[in-house]
Amino acid sequence: MPLDTTLQLLAKARGLSAADLATAIPRAGAATVSAWLKGEKLPAREQLDALARAFGVPAGALLAELASTLDPARTKGEHDLLAAYRALDTRQQGALLEVARSMAGTRTRRRRRA
Repeated sequence: MPLDTTLQLLAKARGLSAADLATAIPRAGAATVSAWLKGEKLPAREQLDALARAFGVPAGALLAELASTLDPARTKGEHDLLAAYRALDTRQQGALLEVARSMAGTRTRRRRRA
């Protein structure tokens, strides 16, 4: 999930507006926080820490997605697959995982026979 989506969901869950968050974040006004929520800007490290405190989550929870999008080991296909997976509901995700595991198991068995 992109950082802006994570921030939006956490803000909604906590009932916090951009103005509410701005009061808890150093050097960030409501317009800046609003830009973060829209994905137009990224907060600095100290601001991410303050956001994490405001939401009551570890800073790593906010940084995990950002770091994964910058991971050069992931291919474009992996990013696309992960985005598609996240767009599914829980039942669909389970079905997709079952199919993927089945395909991976079949591929492994074929390689062993060769």
